[in-house]
Amino acid sequence: MNPTDRRSVYRGGDAGDTIRRWCDTRLREWRTDHGTRRVSCEDATVHLTCVGSGPTRVVLVPGTNFNAATSRTIAAALGAHWRTVVVDLPGQPGLSDPHRPRTPHDGWYGRILTAALEAIDARDVVVVGHSLGAAVAASARSDRIAARLLCSPAGITRLRMDPVMLRRSTAWLLAPTWERSRRLLELFTAPGTAPETDTVEWLGLVAKLCRSSLAPPPQPAAVLRACGAAPLIVATGEHDRFLPPRVLEPAVRRRLDTSLRVIPEAGHLLVEERPEEVVAMVAELAER
Repeated sequence: MNPTDRRSVYRGGDAGDTIRRWCDTRLREWRTDHGTRRVSCEDATVHLTCVGSGPTRVVLVPGTNFNAATSRTIAAALGAHWRTVVVDLPGQPGLSDPHRPRTPHDGWYGRILTAALEAIDARDVVVVGHSLGAAVAASARSDRIAARLLCSPAGITRLRMDPVMLRRSTAWLLAPTWERSRRLLELFTAPGTAPETDTVEWLGLVAKLCRSSLAPPPQPAAVLRACGAAPLIVATGEHDRFLPPRVLEPAVRRRLDTSLRVIPEAGHLLVEERPEEVVAMVAELAER
């Protein structure tokens, strides 16, 4: 890829170093046994975090602005049952290559995931994708993928921004503070759920230091048809404000020819709010 066609997720200066230090510290302090490695995928270096023992059976792809360091809860829950690899997507804040194409949703991310599976020789895996990660999981054309779990999936229909979400997002981007990050995160979770302190801190860093990518547009029909050829579960939170069940359900039926699972007491961050539900759905797919 021509270097001029690539753009860093970081705003400049020591922004990238600050983000990497935060992620490194979080992983270093993590009490769950894990390992890390870097692999070359297409034109990017990708950081992988491995939890559990045995052959790789689950691959977790986090959403926009998230990574292994911010996904420790769900990674540990999955790793307790199967060896799980968490992919830091390149072009997103984290420990992978900070650059992404100016048009990253033309299949580039899917090719990155396919290359990562080949680099670690993962076979017959269940790919768990959240939000942007679900769009990536759906677009990856690899015979190493045995099944997919798409949680709060981008790429099926357009994400919604209601007036409250729009106001809080704008305030957070223009002048990020701890309180504005906390108030924004409240909208990502079920009512009454207090956001994790570390996640609030992380979101503040992202607003100050990073260029957040936009949500991917709906994927072509051929991509989604191919995705549905393998065992598939699509799930969203009861209180997801980006992808309300009433909006997502007809799109899932029409474009993926399957039903939508609605997880109670969860919002857009259902993988962190309800890790036990995610584990149960992965177990169901693994049995298939």
